[in-house]
Amino acid sequence: MKPAPFEYHAPETAAEAVDLLVEFGDDAKLLAGGQSLVPMLALRLAVFEHLVDIRRIDGLTGIERRDGSLWVGAGTTDAAIETSSETATAVPLLHRATPLVGHFQIRSRGTLGGSIAHADPAAEYPAVALTLDACIEVASPRGERTIAAGEFFDGIWSTTLEPDELVVGVTFPIWNGRSGFAIEEFAIRHGDFALAGATVAVEIDGDDRIERCAIGLLGLGSTPERATAAEAELSGRSVAEIEPEEVGRLAVAGLQSVPDDLHGSALYRKQVGAAMTARAWTTAVAEARLG
Repeated sequence: MKPAPFEYHAPETAAEAVDLLVEFGDDAKLLAGGQSLVPMLALRLAVFEHLVDIRRIDGLTGIERRDGSLWVGAGTTDAAIETSSETATAVPLLHRATPLVGHFQIRSRGTLGGSIAHADPAAEYPAVALTLDACIEVASPRGERTIAAGEFFDGIWSTTLEPDELVVGVTFPIWNGRSGFAIEEFAIRHGDFALAGATVAVEIDGDDRIERCAIGLLGLGSTPERATAAEAELSGRSVAEIEPEEVGRLAVAGLQSVPDDLHGSALYRKQVGAAMTARAWTTAVAEARLG
């Protein structure tokens, strides 16, 4: 099939893009990498009268350190993140998640901001953003504002973005000290969306006790999930007394909206999620202990 007819716009600035969103309202859709949107348009699962292509806008790309954090422009491609030594050093979890995003052809055009705004609960970037307490920077006719990742995702493919807001960048905190990071996911085929997965960040003190930890879950709810109860239970404990399987059980306990479909039952997904969490925890803790 082919997309329904639409009018194409290619603004040169973020302000112009925002103006187009205001002018056309619900009839407009932003086009970033297009790796999710274009197939939906081709199948006519989505129809818009106006497409606003933001790929050529200056200021929406780049990777740089800013005040103890790493800023990544919304238009930065997955491939640029994957090959960035700055990302690998400053935010290892983001760097390690990137090769799991689709195939290299998708990563060459897909963008960080596009994935974050699309808000697929099984996607890697939203889970990483939530795990690391990233902040999403958005622009609108009212100016710019910052939305915490924990307040950004509010449903399947749904966010708290206003209709006239444009994601311009994402800021990731940089963890220091004895820290370790890992992501594990299970998919039927490489490049498919994960049935379940987990992201883990952990920092330990000189006595190998958990100073802080963050556990994210993907594919296990209507949004990316954060296992806050498990994090609280693990905080302050010695890593030597924590069994990875315990971490897995704690992480998936209490999940309320686990998908149950032809790809896998809710029970199966929770079991896979627990196993992925245990694996990621083991890897992250081992890295932290080497720090």
